Amino acid sequence: MEDQSRRKFLQNAGLASLAAVSPVAAEPERSKELFIHHVFFYLKEPNNAQHEAQLLEGLHKLAKVPAIEYVHIGKPAVTSRPVILKDYTISWMCFFKNIIEEEIYQTHPIHLEFIEQYSHLWEKMVVYDSVGPKKVG
Repeated sequence: MEDQSRRKFLQNAGLASLAAVSPVAAEPERSKELFIHHVFFYLKEPNNAQHEAQLLEGLHKLAKVPAIEYVHIGKPAVTSRPVILKDYTISWMCFFKNIIEEEIYQTHPIHLEFIEQYSHLWEKMVVYDSVGPKKVG
């Protein structure tokens, strides 16, 4: 009976130790995966060229956040396959070395200023974040 209690205590102590260490142990994994942040902006007035130009101006400013490795700003392509969504106005895709860099981007003053100065232009935005190995193949 005493042996089982001791074993149970050691198991629980081991689990507690693992829980305390796991966030630290997971940190190297967080720094290994490429992080892609893809945002689709839906302007309130999608046919307003001035609003589109303002959003593009803001995105070019946003591209200066140092944590960003690569940026692509685009519009819907002229394609006609039924699986392709083309209902957005502007697409913003940026690549980060890892999720840690993306978290830095989210709280960077340039990003916060972008939201403050330009969010009145869009009615909604859709965000797709993905992670994966830095090199495939």
